[in-house]
This record gives sequence, structure tokens and C-alpha cells, in this order.
Amino acid sequence: MPVVAIVGAGVIGMSWARLFAEAGWEVRVSDPRPDLAELVAEQLAGLPATAVADPAAAADGADFVQESGPERIELKHELFAALAANTGEDVVLASSSSSLLPSVIAEGNAAAGRIVIGHPFNPPQLMPLVEVVPGTETAPETVDRAVEVYRALGKLPIKLRKEVPGFVGNRLQKVFNDQAMYLVQQGVIAPEDLDELVKASLGLRWATIGPFESMHLGGGPDGMRHLVGHVGSQMTFEIGHPDREHLEDVFEDVERVYGTGAENYREHVEQRDRATRAILGALDSAGARK
Repeated sequence: MPVVAIVGAGVIGMSWARLFAEAGWEVRVSDPRPDLAELVAEQLAGLPATAVADPAAAADGADFVQESGPERIELKHELFAALAANTGEDVVLASSSSSLLPSVIAEGNAAAGRIVIGHPFNPPQLMPLVEVVPGTETAPETVDRAVEVYRALGKLPIKLRKEVPGFVGNRLQKVFNDQAMYLVQQGVIAPEDLDELVKASLGLRWATIGPFESMHLGGGPDGMRHLVGHVGSQMTFEIGHPDREHLEDVFEDVERVYGTGAENYREHVEQRDRATRAILGALDSAGARK
């Protein structure tokens, strides 16, 4: 049974842990939190998973490492130094970081060639995408091995050609979310109506085809070239940006609609995951997923 060290027992780390465990891996979960053993016993009950507080001990003898700790570069440097010193020369050291560049994480690390970003969309147990992002010193075989592991877990690994801050998914998400906050802040639309608008249009469309294919089909037989030259030529308006110093009204509106608190969060997460599974099942039935 292959062994994976999951470093970081937050929402992302524990979702990774369940995914690996259900795929037949022995999972070692490492985190400094004092309730780690109880957390692993509760959330990974019946699965081949153990709590190992020390990341170096968790990594010792592991076949793959998936780090999902806090987004603090000093901590990443410390963690990856320990992980590099306690793993074999062919073991991939992957980070779930959503913004830190792999080349920055690997600075000064003798195992820089083994360090790569494996950025999931939350929750990794459910969402297909994993962005595989090499740093300037990442070895090609590291990228290939990471892709192989993620694909065997049932994920869709997408390799970026080079690193860029925020990678691709989060850069697209940032632009979209900024505009959503701007429109609510400007009084154009309520947050719940914007959510319904997206689910009834772009969200549905992008679940089946991506932006470029959508633009290409939107142009008819002449494709994207026609769309950009005609409809696209009129999209000359300024889109604006949210005032990040005054988002309190937006926060309050969203909290009014969706609520707060642990129990409320759990209910919404369960509803989200049921809907996501249903959509993925429908896409699989239609042969619309890779």
C-alpha cells in the first residue's frame, strides 16, 4: 500500500486525506493542532489513516507528500526543508498553495527539483481539477509523477506551462469575484440574484464547455473570430473595481442571505456537495468529461 503524508489538517488537507485513503493509500496526517488524533479518528474513521504530529516523521518513508499548511512563506520554507530531508530522492513534494509560487517555496531547498504545486479546487475530494504548476527548478519527472498520482485518484490534472501568481483558476476567479462585489456594492444587483443569474447562465454553460469553446460557438460557423469582431467590438465599457475599504455592506448582505455559524456552514456545504455530485454524474452520463 503506497503511503502519503498529508501536512496540514485544515479543510483542504482533510479532504485530500479522505481522497487518498479511499483510493487505497495509507495516509499520515500531520498538524500541530492538539486535537489532531481526535480529528483524524472522527473524520477518517474506518480508513487507513493515522495522526502523526511531526511532519518529518509523517514524511519518513512516504511515497508522496501533499502539503496544505497556512499560506505563510516562512512556514513553507521550514516545512519543505524538513520534508526534503526526510523523503527519498524520487518523492514528489507537492503544495496545495493557492497563491505562492513554487519557485519561491523552493528557494534555498536542495530538493527544489522535487517541489511542485498541486493546487486543488475546494473540496479536493470532490472537485476534479488539480492545477500542476512547476517552478523554475522543478524537474519534468516531478510534474509527470504528480500528474500520474492525481489522475489515479480520479482527478483532472492540468499542467501549467509556467508559474504565474495565483495560477490560472484563482486569477480567473479573482476577476469574476471582484466584478461581482463591485456590482453589488454599486447597487446594481442583490447578491442572491447575482448568484441565481450565474447559476442560470455562465455557471451552467461553463459546466459543459469552457470560455474559449463558448466564444467559438457563440460566433456561429465563423467561430470566435466572428464573435470578437462583431458582438465583442461593442464591449467597450469600463467594468470598475470594488472598493475594498468599504465592503461591510456587501458582507452583511451575503450573511443576511446565507447565514453564518458552524451548523449553517455544514448544511450549506452538504447541499453544495450533493448538487456538485449530481452535476458531475450527469456530465459523466453524457460523456462530457475527460
